[in-house]
Amino acid sequence: MTVSAFDDVTVLVPTLNEAATIGDVVTDFRAAGFDDVLVVDGGSTDDTREVAREAGARVVTQSGSGKGQAVREAVAKHVDAPNVLMLDGDGTYRAEDADAMLDPLRSGAADHVIGNRFADMRSGAMTALNRLGNRLINGAFGVIHGESFGDILSGYRAFTRASFERMHLTADGFGIETEMAVECAKREIPTTVVPITYLPRPSGSNTNLHPVRDGGIIILELYRRAKTNNPLFYFGSIGAASTIVGGMVAAYVGVEWVTRQVSHEVLAVVAAFAILVGVQLLMFGVLADLILSLHRERLREDGTE
Repeated sequence: MTVSAFDDVTVLVPTLNEAATIGDVVTDFRAAGFDDVLVVDGGSTDDTREVAREAGARVVTQSGSGKGQAVREAVAKHVDAPNVLMLDGDGTYRAEDADAMLDPLRSGAADHVIGNRFADMRSGAMTALNRLGNRLINGAFGVIHGESFGDILSGYRAFTRASFERMHLTADGFGIETEMAVECAKREIPTTVVPITYLPRPSGSNTNLHPVRDGGIIILELYRRAKTNNPLFYFGSIGAASTIVGGMVAAYVGVEWVTRQVSHEVLAVVAAFAILVGVQLLMFGVLADLILSLHRERLREDGTE
């Protein structure tokens, strides 16, 4: 019996209406030596499941909806291999990059690997709007979470099943990649970034991504996750905004009183309240950040993180 070099890997491909591309994706990875290609379908209305089976994939239909739910369910119920190589079924990622993605896992250098699409992005692979959105989100991630993973929205990932099980993931849709990046930073999961080639979608295939809607969801997810990973930023930003607004209202009230002898009692109360709340939130953010730092230090000393 022939033993594959990738017996320790499950190729995980979440799909939704990818009949135009999924056959080639499965064929390419099986030709590269991956025997276990798992396609998790989100209820496609085209021939995605049939095409994937004919190409040699193991196909399951997820019980819920959304990419995030598909990934969580797949790892929990359908993956036995210690390593997972995750990618989209739209034909934009290459099987030729799989070795580079898996090498850090096998060498022990990392438990989570992100493929950097910007290292070799082919012409037409991403619109100017999507490029700008990706850059802004990656920059926001670096500011909020103190890590630079290069391309946190990349759908090409390699990770150990053990590291995935350490993550607390709740996103159902495209926010799953952002959540995984945040969890890697929060739980100090060894993470590395490798350059990959990112191809344009083949003609005839349609994207399931809605840039404005999904971009907004991702930004909100980044901010929401900052509450437990960077409370100083989370509460401090709200506090700073409240203090600035209160200060501006107070300045207006002062100018009106000095120049026109007009009093704005209600606005004065609003300004005082906004400034008071803002300062309290800033103080709370500092205290929460101190508590979090002490908690992390204790976990390191106990060897539990």
